[in-house]
Amino acid sequence: QVQLVESGGGLVQAGGSLRVSCAASSRTFSRYAMGWFRRAPGKEREFVAAIDWSGATTNYAGSVKGRFTISRDNAKNTVYLQMNSLKPEDTAVYYCAANRLRPMATSADEYDYWGQGTQVTVSS
Repeated sequence: QVQLVESGGGLVQAGGSLRVSCAASSRTFSRYAMGWFRRAPGKEREFVAAIDWSGATTNYAGSVKGRFTISRDNAKNTVYLQMNSLKPEDTAVYYCAANRLRPMATSADEYDYWGQGTQVTVSS
């Protein structure tokens, strides 16, 4: 079992930056590939970014590539999402997720554990 807790969401102006974090309870955190997803009001949940077990390989949705950076610190059992050049369309609840088998998974169905989400609001 892995418990995930996101933090760091908030309100930011367009063009600004924000970093959200996800702390994991598991001692075997380094064995889990991690992902970030988001759900905007009235929209389906969508993939944002993924990172493999070691942090060496990452994958991004086209809409955030070049603006967002996913990283992890296995010593702290934490994964991060640094968001720069934020746009109003980035407004959503951001969720982190974990899976053991597919490091670059982009489908929510491939993830086994989820956090409760953190709200990110970008004002224009």
